[in-house]
Amino acid sequence: MKIIIGIGNKGNKYKLTRHNVGFIILDKFAEKLQLEFNKKRHKYDFTGSSIDASCFVLIKPNTYVNLSGLAVKQTLLDFDQGINSILVISDDINLPLGQIRLRKSGGDGGHNGIASIIETLESNKFVRLRFGVGNDFDNGKMANYVLSPFTHDEIIQIEPKIDYCISVIENFIQFGLNKTFEYYSQSINKINSQLTN
Repeated sequence: MKIIIGIGNKGNKYKLTRHNVGFIILDKFAEKLQLEFNKKRHKYDFTGSSIDASCFVLIKPNTYVNLSGLAVKQTLLDFDQGINSILVISDDINLPLGQIRLRKSGGDGGHNGIASIIETLESNKFVRLRFGVGNDFDNGKMANYVLSPFTHDEIIQIEPKIDYCISVIENFIQFGLNKTFEYYSQSINKINSQLTN
C-alpha cells in the first residue's frame, strides 16, 4: 500500500491558498478517480482505491500544517505501514511558482509541516514532492503570503504542473520509488521549463 499525504489547512478559507497546494493536488487526483474524502479519523480525512491492483490511500491531515506530523504518524499506525510507503506533497517558497522537485529525503526547507513530520517520525528519510509557490513577499510577511489565495492567472499557470504531479503520484502508486524517480528524471526538466502563454 502507498500513502499519499497532502499538506494543508482544513477549512474553506484556506481552500485555494498557496499553503494548501498539497490538498489542491490530492483533490484533483481524487476527482480524476471519482473519489471523495468522505472517510474521517481523529487526525485526518482520507479516501482510497487501487490502480491496477496497487492499493493506495490519500490523506488530508486535519491538524493544520504546523502539526502535520501527528496525522502522518497516526496514518502509519492505522494502516500498519512504514515510512517508505509515504509520499508527502507540500508547497515550497524556495522554488519559483510551479517548479517541482521530488526528493527521497532531506531537511524541512523552512516548511513547518515538513519539520513536524521529521520531528514526529524522528527521520527525514521520506519521499516528498515539493511544489513551488514563489516568494513574492516583503520581509516578515511570509505567513500572509502562503495563506493568501492563488490569483486567477496563477491557477491557470500551475494547472499543467498539477497534472504532472498527478502523473508522479500514479507512478509512485503503481511502480514504486525507483521507477518514479526514473520517470521524474526523464521528464522534469521539460516540465519545469514550460511557460504558460
